[in-house]
Amino acid sequence: MGLPIYKPGQGYWTRVLSAVGAGTLVLAGAAWIYAISPGFLPDANQLYYQAGLAVAIIVGFGMLIYFLLNKPNVVDFMIAVEAEMKKVNWPSKKEIVGSTWVVICGTFMFAGLLFLINFAFGWFFLQIGILAPTGN
Repeated sequence: MGLPIYKPGQGYWTRVLSAVGAGTLVLAGAAWIYAISPGFLPDANQLYYQAGLAVAIIVGFGMLIYFLLNKPNVVDFMIAVEAEMKKVNWPSKKEIVGSTWVVICGTFMFAGLLFLINFAFGWFFLQIGILAPTGN
């Protein structure tokens, strides 16, 4: 008998990708603990302690992830998220490229405008004596 899964046919991809993301974080955390643990573990059989600690973290957080991703309210939320994501009207490649160019051009225009304003204020403050001229 396997571990029961709440509403197994629904929200599959949302649950799988959430588990993959959480599992990646757990593995990164276990690798980090494995790397820093020689500083605070006893010298005798240190490798066994490091490996045991890493395995305990992976198993413990794996069980926690399984429990959290099988709670009815979490599963129902993920099913609703997947249903809403199927309704999204995703832009085409042409629309994305056009929007990207608009953002890039707008950024350069805004940077140029700020440069001109900064230059004008610098000149104005130099003329009225608030800024001292540089000796270059």
